[in-house]
Amino acid sequence: MRVPLSWLREYVDLPAGETGRDLATRLVRAGLEVETVEQLGADLKGPLVVGKVLAIEELTGFKKPIRYCQVDVGAANGTGEPQNIVCGARNFEVGDKVVVVLPGAVLPGPFPIAARQTYGHTSEGMICSARELGMGDDHDGIIVLPPEFEPGTDAIELLELVDEVLDIAVTADRGYCLSVRGVAREAAIAYGLPLSDPALLDVPPANSYGPLVKVEDPVGCDRFVARGVVGIEPTALSPLWLQRRIQKAGMRPISLAVDITNYVMLELGQPLHAYDRSRIDGAITVRRALAGEKLRTLDGVDRTLDAEDLLICDNSGPIGLAGVMGGAGTEIATAFYDPETGRVHGTTEVVIEAAHFDPIAIARSVRRHKLPSEAAKRFERGVDPEAGKAAAQRAVDLLVAVAGGTAEAGVTDIAAAHPLHSITISADHPDRVAGQVYGRETVVRRLQEVGCHVVGGDVLVVTPPSWRPDLTDPNDLAEEVIRLEGYEELPSTLPQVPAGRGLTDAQRLRRRTGLALAGAGYVEVLNYPFLGVPELDALGLDPDDDRRRTVELANPISDEAPALRTTLLPGLLAALRRNTGRGATDVALFEQGLVFRVDGTEEKALFQAPRLPVDRRPTDEEIALLNAALPRQPHRVATVLAGNREPDGWWGKGRAATWADAVESARTVAEAAGVELTVRQDQHAPWHPGRCAALYVGDRLVGHAGELHPRVVKALHLPERSCAMELDVDLLTADGVRQVEGPKISGFPVATQDVALVVDASVPAAEVERALRSGAGPLLESLRLFDVYTGEQVGPDKKSLAYALRFRAADRTLTAEEASAARGAAIAEAVARTGAALRG
Repeated sequence: MRVPLSWLREYVDLPAGETGRDLATRLVRAGLEVETVEQLGADLKGPLVVGKVLAIEELTGFKKPIRYCQVDVGAANGTGEPQNIVCGARNFEVGDKVVVVLPGAVLPGPFPIAARQTYGHTSEGMICSARELGMGDDHDGIIVLPPEFEPGTDAIELLELVDEVLDIAVTADRGYCLSVRGVAREAAIAYGLPLSDPALLDVPPANSYGPLVKVEDPVGCDRFVARGVVGIEPTALSPLWLQRRIQKAGMRPISLAVDITNYVMLELGQPLHAYDRSRIDGAITVRRALAGEKLRTLDGVDRTLDAEDLLICDNSGPIGLAGVMGGAGTEIATAFYDPETGRVHGTTEVVIEAAHFDPIAIARSVRRHKLPSEAAKRFERGVDPEAGKAAAQRAVDLLVAVAGGTAEAGVTDIAAAHPLHSITISADHPDRVAGQVYGRETVVRRLQEVGCHVVGGDVLVVTPPSWRPDLTDPNDLAEEVIRLEGYEELPSTLPQVPAGRGLTDAQRLRRRTGLALAGAGYVEVLNYPFLGVPELDALGLDPDDDRRRTVELANPISDEAPALRTTLLPGLLAALRRNTGRGATDVALFEQGLVFRVDGTEEKALFQAPRLPVDRRPTDEEIALLNAALPRQPHRVATVLAGNREPDGWWGKGRAATWADAVESARTVAEAAGVELTVRQDQHAPWHPGRCAALYVGDRLVGHAGELHPRVVKALHLPERSCAMELDVDLLTADGVRQVEGPKISGFPVATQDVALVVDASVPAAEVERALRSGAGPLLESLRLFDVYTGEQVGPDKKSLAYALRFRAADRTLTAEEASAARGAAIAEAVARTGAALRG
């Protein structure tokens, strides 16, 4: 919202020496966002005067038309003689009044003006356009002034070229500041001065003979004021002062009736619309659109309407998109001269609309039709429903005063019931929120300055004003008191932090997991927790896969990723693709984070979820109901690998990453959690069906690891043989986080025994390992698989597994007999469990 300081001073008697920057400082302290203070005409220097064109000589022989003009500038040039000026514009004639800058002046830029030779003549100054004076971007022609101004009149004062304009970024909760009236109210409070409210007008009561209006949708339109003005002079132009105020506020003058409605909107914050009465067929009707209806708006675009759109209609159909933009069929007609009749034709009768529309309906129409407007910007943020009568009266008064019209006695005012909304608040509530004592008198005074009606003693009953729909609860009122008293006055008080117990077990596990994976050569990445259907398609997931059941966001950051992730892999694989695409050949990444899984129970719980209060702490039951409506959010860890796991070097050739490395990363996580994983073969998207491992803790499936399916690699443009792992940490630690114990160190020597067992090819090595550990007993210190052999020596569908067993006692040196006995017991258990046979 651009607010000229000169306009603001009409409603608040600011101190004489107060500048725009001084005012901006006060408004910022009160909580408004003043982005800039523009100094209009700061480098402008006269003489800049009104001139009358006495004669025009057309110069020929040049690439463009040039005119040599004689202009009467009165006594402004010190001689009273006409000024000779060369000008290329052609939108003025002899007898017109124009703006002339004389030699010695400086225009905005700065651009000094001097007499100079051009086109074979001496030009003693310049006839100015709007852009040259900093009045706007119009450079098509020079400014033609109304005929009543005398030559030599100071144009700087006449055109109000010197001013300061505050550019305020109005937040969504302060829609009332999208008007000079609203900003003036804040300025009056900031300076402790009275406000001359421009909305305090004598408005006649509603009667039965005003313009015909029907409101068929009182929810979408709860207030509609209509007034009529007749006998308007079609050729009447907007006065200079009105045009200049609109220009300074960032809008463009169009025509008298439109300029007046825009002026009143800027002044009072109530959008208005002016209809040419002769082009309205029957009663003005407010209703929702019908399927397939069309409307040509004032921008000349034919729009297909939605059933949710709120319309202004007459007997012919839609004539305006309510609160957004009027229709072309009833716009104010431009005056034109008819030579056959010798008369000037144009709009002579106007109907003024001042309505209050539902903010949500207006906001949706704007987004649906991609049609933002100044009116819609105000309706979206909330317009004072009581301002319509005053705004309509103000527009009528201006049309009568400027356009020579006559106000009709009829007044239409259709209003739905607006029950008063009161808020009960303790008088010391702002004190408790701010941590500082204001006192009841200060609280009452500040709330009254805002416009609230306040009654009560220790407990106040506060009724917010109609222009503040954002004041809905006690904390809103506390904020008003605090901001007006000054945020900078709040003491710097550190919170009293209760003594804690350090990190939780889950936090310690996450740190251990991150350190373990980083120590194993993985680099941590943090991805956005959003995904889209194409990413799930690329993973090759079945249509009924649980990972396709996502939580859709109502307002996503990107339309391409509107859902919360159900797996960490899409983000990790995208990071892998970016790194390999930028030249990284050997990549190992990991991520820890939450995923969001739904099973259908959340939708039922959502209907039972309460709206939490702001004046007390929610109860345990309310929190439980809200938590039940949330999707399940398990904590997961995932890794991806591509390229070499062991790099090339002087020591020899590197080793490419395989599915086994992905499984080993899962073991690294499990070791940090103090649990042991069991690995089994599986088929699970997006992994290769023959190189996919299911990871178990006991009989509980906790994740998968292995090489990605070739189709997935191709769809995501990943390096060949890329591998990945994903674990559910919550399932991994479902039995509780185990304390990691350090190894027991024995000072006695180790006894090593090797064993090679032949088993069926379908028997997992992990099952053989468990049998060996179980049979070896407490003397077994460690066991390691060091060779797997398949071939003719062991027979078809067989494999040989060779293990190294280390035995050690904590209190003695083992004898060869003890080590051999332990080895034999291990072999016997493996034979019994897996059907193994001792090789050789």
